[in-house]
Amino acid sequence: MCEDHSGSAPDPAALRGHGISRRGMLAGVGAGFSLALLAAGTASASGGPGAVGSDADTHGIDDIGILALNGAWCNPTQGTFPAGGHFGAPRGSGSHAGQDISNSSGTFVYAAAAGTVIRRGVGVLPGRTGNGIVIQHAGGLYSYYGHLNAFRVNLNASVKAGQRIGDMGTTGNVTGPHLHFETHSGSLGNAVNPVPFATARGVNLQRGWSSFNPGAAGQRVRVIQHLLNQRGAGLTVDGAYGSVSSAAVRSFQSSNGLVADGQVGPLTWQKLVYSLQQGSSGHHVRALQTGLNKRSAGLVVDGGFGAVTTTAVRTFQSGNRLVVDGLAGPVTWRAIVG
Repeated sequence: MCEDHSGSAPDPAALRGHGISRRGMLAGVGAGFSLALLAAGTASASGGPGAVGSDADTHGIDDIGILALNGAWCNPTQGTFPAGGHFGAPRGSGSHAGQDISNSSGTFVYAAAAGTVIRRGVGVLPGRTGNGIVIQHAGGLYSYYGHLNAFRVNLNASVKAGQRIGDMGTTGNVTGPHLHFETHSGSLGNAVNPVPFATARGVNLQRGWSSFNPGAAGQRVRVIQHLLNQRGAGLTVDGAYGSVSSAAVRSFQSSNGLVADGQVGPLTWQKLVYSLQQGSSGHHVRALQTGLNKRSAGLVVDGGFGAVTTTAVRTFQSGNRLVVDGLAGPVTWRAIVG
């Protein structure tokens, strides 16, 4: 857990947060994805570096809950939430401006969204200690990754969502290995609660499945398309979750006893994925290879689960502190697409 104090105490009224739209609740129920964490809201304080901000985004929470499950954000690491490591937790005269995610030193850390590395070094934000990285994203958004043991990306580098950028560690003022993860909105220094921020973008920071609405795009949409093609959907694998792919998802959901709302969330993912091992071949292996490439594997997407893909699976499992058996089962899939 971090012992840094990096912001002002949150406003209790702001912690009550915003409500969730009826449409958002229905979409979440249909795909097994809940936006309930949005009720935690965001904390507010005065501006300036390290201050705790008041809004998760420049848009309303209702808009985010429906529109922002677009595949742009992903889980920055695998781990658990330690006691006292939450946003707004007391830190001396200040408060904790991020969410701690604990695992062992060396656990892989990934860019939560595409952007540019604008700060890299020691103490790169006021009140933060140890090795850290700041990534600037589109739309006035920023993310911070603290207490890293190693950097895997250079200053000013352009990074993709899911690209490995560092290793979890214990640098700075800490009581154990973890990632200190922050999200900032509007300006660098206006920290907002990463948990509802991520939830509103289809990301469960506690090792959860991702969620996507029609209109999403990116590598994980290609994963979905490959998995549906294994079942005969005949989709063009273009990474665009448009009307044709949405219709295929709805058909799949209906045939599997799910609410056919087109949102790919935890329940749909669990029905979509296959357990794969060396010797498997087909569109589902292409899905696996595509997902691993989002996490920096660099595989040829050929649909053959050979020795190279096995090594990539084992490397991913080891770096994310999963059971290293080379088998792509539900837990490995969840970490890949989360």
